[in-house]
Amino acid sequence: MSLNTLPASEVITRLDEFDTLIDARSEGEYEEDHLPGAVNWPTLNDEQRHTIGTLYKQVNPFEARKRGAAIAARNIADHIEREVIDKPRDWKPLAYCWRGGQRSGALSLILSQIGFRVTLVEGGYKAFRAAVVQDIPRLVSALDWRVIGGTTGSGKTRLLQALLGQGAQVVDLEALARHRSSVLGALPGQAQPTQKRFDTLVWEALRHLDPARPVFIESESKKVGNVAVPAALIEAMHASPCLNLVLPDTERVALLMEDYDFFVRDVESFCERLQVLVAFKGKALVEGWQAQVRAGEIAPVVQALLTQHYDPTYLASMRRNFLRFEDAKIIAPDDHSTGAMGLLAKKIIDETR
Repeated sequence: MSLNTLPASEVITRLDEFDTLIDARSEGEYEEDHLPGAVNWPTLNDEQRHTIGTLYKQVNPFEARKRGAAIAARNIADHIEREVIDKPRDWKPLAYCWRGGQRSGALSLILSQIGFRVTLVEGGYKAFRAAVVQDIPRLVSALDWRVIGGTTGSGKTRLLQALLGQGAQVVDLEALARHRSSVLGALPGQAQPTQKRFDTLVWEALRHLDPARPVFIESESKKVGNVAVPAALIEAMHASPCLNLVLPDTERVALLMEDYDFFVRDVESFCERLQVLVAFKGKALVEGWQAQVRAGEIAPVVQALLTQHYDPTYLASMRRNFLRFEDAKIIAPDDHSTGAMGLLAKKIIDETR
């Protein structure tokens, strides 16, 4: 039998050494978060796990273990038939479950008996999660951060995408969080990741970055929608050099009309989202905006949202939290188009070499 164990603190530095990362937990646990690139081979699925847990509590642990073993054996056989038959002798999988290792241990024991060199994560996913949380500050502190600031609609995300497209190092927190980081920033049909999943996605992005090259990031607040940005990253952003992206109001409105085109197409959804601003701007003003939207006057409402809500809030936050924002270099594309952002990105990259 060839079965090894590794502490999670070592696993996170050696993930790329394994051919397959196997998450033996249920599909619900996997969905909440998992190791980067892991595949889900449940030893017990969600329904089975619930059934065995109920048996454990209402009858006794011994009966639960017998029933659980029978179900697990069938599931493991299915995984082997489906996924393992074509694997070569030198295939090297890493397996884990929640913490105790029973589910991943059962799978790994059979794989090792076949002759594969299997590695188990000591302490399972729980230990991995703790190692990731501990590792994020180390990764953050080693990087040279450049913060892209600018009022709402100035094109910060477009500029980040242009920088990434031209080979610069970028961390796009809004893309990882699946949210545009504002009161109206929820994306239709897209649920945000859990906090655990978001942390893992951030860690995965950080661990591939080169400390010798600058890393561009948008001037986010402490939360992007419902998920919190790791504290160490927020602190680094607040202390880092800033670039202040500037666009005329007409260009900002045009950009937002493009990026939030789902609100342009679905005015009732837009009006529903505007309702959350009542607490900030008052019922009368918001109802006036809703009436304009329903009358097709969307651009004037976007302009009012910028000047009366977003801009004052954003600028106050930047001046309060980003220590080097007042000294930020002003950067301005010719317009809001992706082409103009590409030209600006090239200029920025050239200047940072």
